[in-house]
Amino acid sequence: MKRHLNYLSIITVLIMTTGSLSAQNLDRKDVPEKFKWDNSILYKNADEWQKERTELEKKIDQLKLHQGKMGESAESFYATLRLFFDIYKNFYKLSDYSSRVADEDLRISANQSLNQQATILGTKLGEASSFISPEILKIEPEKIKKFFEEKKELKEFKFYVNDILRLREHTLNAREEEMLASAGLITSTPGEVYGIFDNAEKPNAKIKLSTGEEIELSSSAYTKYRTVPNRNDRELVMRSTFENYKKFQNTIGANLAGKVRADYFYAKNRKYNTVLEGSLNGNKIPVSVYENLLDQIHKNLPTLQRFLKLKAKMLGVDQLHYYDLYTPLVKSVDFKYSVEEGQNLLLDVFKPMGTEYVNTVKKSFDERWIDYSATNGKRSGAYSSGAQYDTHPYILMNWTDDYESVSTLAHELGHTMHSYFSNKHQTFVDAQYATFVAEIASTINETLLNDYMVKKVKTDQEKLYLLGTYLDLLRTTIFRQTSFAEFELELHKRIEKGEPLTGEEMSKIYYDIVKKYYGNDNGACVVDDYVAYEWAYIPHFVNYTYYVYQYSTSLIFATAFAEKIIKDGQPAVDKFYNILNGGSSDYPIELIKKAGIDPLSSEAFDLTMKKMNDVMDQMEKILGMNK
Repeated sequence: MKRHLNYLSIITVLIMTTGSLSAQNLDRKDVPEKFKWDNSILYKNADEWQKERTELEKKIDQLKLHQGKMGESAESFYATLRLFFDIYKNFYKLSDYSSRVADEDLRISANQSLNQQATILGTKLGEASSFISPEILKIEPEKIKKFFEEKKELKEFKFYVNDILRLREHTLNAREEEMLASAGLITSTPGEVYGIFDNAEKPNAKIKLSTGEEIELSSSAYTKYRTVPNRNDRELVMRSTFENYKKFQNTIGANLAGKVRADYFYAKNRKYNTVLEGSLNGNKIPVSVYENLLDQIHKNLPTLQRFLKLKAKMLGVDQLHYYDLYTPLVKSVDFKYSVEEGQNLLLDVFKPMGTEYVNTVKKSFDERWIDYSATNGKRSGAYSSGAQYDTHPYILMNWTDDYESVSTLAHELGHTMHSYFSNKHQTFVDAQYATFVAEIASTINETLLNDYMVKKVKTDQEKLYLLGTYLDLLRTTIFRQTSFAEFELELHKRIEKGEPLTGEEMSKIYYDIVKKYYGNDNGACVVDDYVAYEWAYIPHFVNYTYYVYQYSTSLIFATAFAEKIIKDGQPAVDKFYNILNGGSSDYPIELIKKAGIDPLSSEAFDLTMKKMNDVMDQMEKILGMNK
């Protein structure tokens, strides 16, 4: 089952001065109750949790007894699915509770034990229910249709069953499926090899900055030091990092090529023409959506290049280089927000989403859905967990009394509202939602916050900071991630055509794409030759298959929906509820259409690029550049 369990938005945890909510050495017992989530509505204590875990184990054993019986009658078909989803719903409640309690203090072994027990139980459930899809596929479609006519209660499982039947031609027999599953022990190797080599065994470049500081350029150090103020240092950091990867491009390339071949192995054996087709078909996303993304971004590269030229002017350089891209446009502004101030701000920000939305957000504040404090032993970062179905989602935060905390809470509240409304309007079977739409609601909230703040702040410096930060988000999420998606597609095309693919060839492919995006030919940004090896630094290529494009599409659709909501008001909000309420009652592409945008058209891209250009217009006006 695809379900939005713990979507993690990892943020940097900052420790503020004593007196703030995030004060150093704050223990959980010292945090006011109003700043802690309330777990008691799920289980009063660990004993109650253990009792339900034991009951679930018994039900899992009962589920095994249904194997081989689903095709006997409509009643047997229904009884199996009913038991399966009832167990799953209770399992999500159980595992959601244990994971969040464990996150409260990672040092408490008893809570970690609960989490491990839930994981073990999940494995047992997965094993016990593995017969369901193959067994459904063994039953003739006409017989299944008759089951649904005879047993009206089966309507609840219609989408789930039809989705299994839709993939019939790509599902193998039991023995073949078992063999493909076993192949995972081999095909997972490239990711493991890259992780070990890149993080542990690869020698890192060592450099000396203009400050006299000597550093070793690990991946985390590169991310930190590529933003330093001194331009020569930035160039040294990037060149040294990527030239170090050049030394290993053939080794890393051979490993990545092995991963791409493994992708093609699965696609071919599941009777897909390409890996792209197989990867997207899980959520019935047409290949044309991916192709449209690339085409539309290519068409809008002048907007990216306008931004690059603006950045050069704002940084005071005659010619922007690739190593300048991560330098902040504007010096950070020190916004301060307590939890209560952040809550009140967001209640104002979300007013365009309508009364029901705002009231639900207020309910999340009043009924303690959110755990705010950064305390000793607590998990870092932030996430929204909408796994358990019958009550409400939960949010983990590490509040640091700053604008980043407000922005992160806005983001996570988007996920929470999506989970809450989908759970409210769909049965458990259809309440889960696909990754393709998961980031839309959260990103709309961030966009509304940014627009609100730009209108409310008092100084030009504050406006420039907000607008500049937003532009950097658009650059890195839309254009950069799409360039990654294009690189990934090119690699798969080479393998699918039976062409050789070496690390050296990967570097050439990558370099040509980056130059096309960043405008070597028109002078927007110089892409120095060592940038050709950046691909070897990015773990997504070896760890995921056709995943990164969704970062781009999510932000594009979210920006377009936010623009419609701001312009059209409640009618646009009402349409957007097709996504918020939709869960997996339909495929993600269809939900987006119902919300008012055709994903195969240029509309979302046009609205997003207009927004990006409008932001640049505002910045140039403030800076006096358009006089």
